[in-house]
Amino acid sequence: MGSSRTGILATLVVLAGLAASGSSYEIIEGPKNAMVLEGSEARFNCTISPGWRLIMWSLNGTVVLSITPTEPIITSDRFTTASYEEGSNFISEMIIHDVQLSDAGHVRCSLQNSDRDASAFLSVIVMGELFISSGVLTVIEDEPCNVTCRASGWTPLPDISWEIGVPVNHSSYYSVREPDEPQSTVSILALTPQGNGTLTCVATVEALQVHKSVTVNLTVVQPPVGSSYHSEVRKSATVKTNKETLQTKLKSGNENHGYSSDEPRTTSEWTESASVPPRSSEPSVPEHRSSRQPYQGPDDRQQGPTSRPQVSFIMGSPRKVRNVTLV
Repeated sequence: MGSSRTGILATLVVLAGLAASGSSYEIIEGPKNAMVLEGSEARFNCTISPGWRLIMWSLNGTVVLSITPTEPIITSDRFTTASYEEGSNFISEMIIHDVQLSDAGHVRCSLQNSDRDASAFLSVIVMGELFISSGVLTVIEDEPCNVTCRASGWTPLPDISWEIGVPVNHSSYYSVREPDEPQSTVSILALTPQGNGTLTCVATVEALQVHKSVTVNLTVVQPPVGSSYHSEVRKSATVKTNKETLQTKLKSGNENHGYSSDEPRTTSEWTESASVPPRSSEPSVPEHRSSRQPYQGPDDRQQGPTSRPQVSFIMGSPRKVRNVTLV
């Protein structure tokens, strides 16, 4: 009976000693917030004073790593540990390998038999896809055009900028979020190109100064020879209208009787009496001559202007004689 009492007392003394010793250690410095890329490593340090018995690391409320003074207790290959000495203090480091977006959240360092803990926040950056709507772009010189760059599956959304490696008359761009895809954004570049070159879309996460880029070749061609299709249609319509107007004028105008067509005419249409001497359209009067010819000396009178020759045309039907004065 006495021996059992002695054993109980000894146990109580040991527990009391553990409690007393446990109350003496503490977390001197806890982990710091971290932001890492998906697929990379995240490291968190916890500095503890001497006398600790068990260190526990938890992620979003779940213990993922435990460390004793002799060895670590590893439950997953993604969570490992390293340790360092800093004077009399102990530094425990938890390493998260191949960080996933689901790992984002609270990281906590705690001690057994202690109500003290320290926590930090893990942020995970996901660099998604980045692409331009077309791999090769062909545009017309000095004509405005748009080029679209899309960043999809990013956390957080990146800032998008453009590197313009072509001569341009004007360029500007803006970004909009896609309402149906919260992890996607679109940037639209408007430019007026004047030569060949490259366009580069750059997506940047400012927090880590990390970026991803995609480049496209831009080929500039000359405008089509002549005018466009619409101007050709307008030109054709204008020609047709002018032709119809001319025909209408010819039909509605007065006949020009002095007009002579270049088309050949048959004998039945008209006969030119150019082989006969010109004659007056007035009736001729017979000339009375005497048997004696009077003396004719030099005519000192000034001759009047020479009468202009006349040509008569005999029309086939109806039969008319028209006089035309030739100048």
